[in-house]
Amino acid sequence: MNNRRGELFVVTGPSGVGKATVLGRLMKIISNVYISISATTRKPREGEIHGKHYFFMDRNEFEKLIENDRFLEYAEYVGNYYGTPADSVEQMLANGKDVILEIEPQGALKIKEKCPDCTMLFIIPPCFSDLEFRLRSRGTESDEVIAKRLEKAKKEYEYVDKYDYIVVNDDIDKAADEIRCIMLASRYRTEKRKYLMR
Repeated sequence: MNNRRGELFVVTGPSGVGKATVLGRLMKIISNVYISISATTRKPREGEIHGKHYFFMDRNEFEKLIENDRFLEYAEYVGNYYGTPADSVEQMLANGKDVILEIEPQGALKIKEKCPDCTMLFIIPPCFSDLEFRLRSRGTESDEVIAKRLEKAKKEYEYVDKYDYIVVNDDIDKAADEIRCIMLASRYRTEKRKYLMR
């Protein structure tokens, strides 16, 4: 796999589905993968660290970066901006690392338009009521915000057919292994295609 360019994987799903937890488990069972760090204007949750979980910034700072076209994608979600810095993603891909973008569905569809060769994965809970339970278990948001997130999730489900894979997060280890299998299969497909073209 020398001199290969990395591949772009977009992992998304409704808020509260456990994307970060599944990807954290994935990183323990797969190599040569970089999880892109998003920027956001939302406040850090307990335990979140700037530069590790997100690049936390105020609204004015974020909007200046938008003006300078410094994001691969950005979206406003439940009153806050989220965006993917373009430079770090391109550098990792050029160095042969596969890159995972863990972003909100609104931003994921924008990535698909710009990068049609990316692989799109949508993580869902076993049932919709489980999503509400997970959001309330966080204890970090008001009932009003949770209601907005649930309403947004219902709309996001309407676009599931635009994704390449659906992963059900009913077991963290199983969901992480399913994503690992998808990524390894994609690597092999790409490498075999290059080999056949020689």
